[in-house]
Amino acid sequence: MSDKRTVNEETLKNLLYLSRLSPESTNMETLKKQVDDIVSYFDILSKYDDSENPYDAYPTTTAEQLREDEVVPGLEMHDVKNINKDNFLDGYFQVPKVLGEGA
Repeated sequence: MSDKRTVNEETLKNLLYLSRLSPESTNMETLKKQVDDIVSYFDILSKYDDSENPYDAYPTTTAEQLREDEVVPGLEMHDVKNINKDNFLDGYFQVPKVLGEGA
């Protein structure tokens, strides 16, 4: 394969510097082969078509479609009292105590 990309010596030295490795602590031939293998993986990946929209994999939402602002009548107080007349006392609803002692 003549179109196989390889890493030149200057790029390899820059990679060593960025990774905080010294040329003396590693076998340069082995490292160059490993980096060339990694670069060849990118050549393989670049052959695949990535032009499709990645967001197509997710279902569409209707978050941008807000409801209309319409004023609708709410509940009247006497209707609420009739629904919950056992728990309604002096204009307030009785609810179970939430906080324990000492609060």
